[in-house]
Amino acid sequence: MAEQSLVQVRVDKSLKEEVSDIYEALGMDLPTAIRMFLARSKMVRGIPFETTLPKGMITRTEALEAFEELRRQAADVPEMSLEEINQEIAEARSVRGK
Repeated sequence: MAEQSLVQVRVDKSLKEEVSDIYEALGMDLPTAIRMFLARSKMVRGIPFETTLPKGMITRTEALEAFEELRRQAADVPEMSLEEINQEIAEARSVRGK
């Protein structure tokens, strides 16, 4: 048998309990499932399942790029006085009220 090494990880207690129940139903314990994950990671030379962002979610880099683009677009907008801003707000509110 190969030399053994201890791997420790902290996880939320309820997550551990829920996942342990799932693996028990599959006939294995959590340490066995973790060993399977590590062995499969070695086989595929990466995470053994697809890891993608949910649709509609953007990355931090994409958000910063969008913000910088908005700043570039706003650079050409003329400055407004507080009075002009308040007048525009009042006009928008009156249109909504009709």
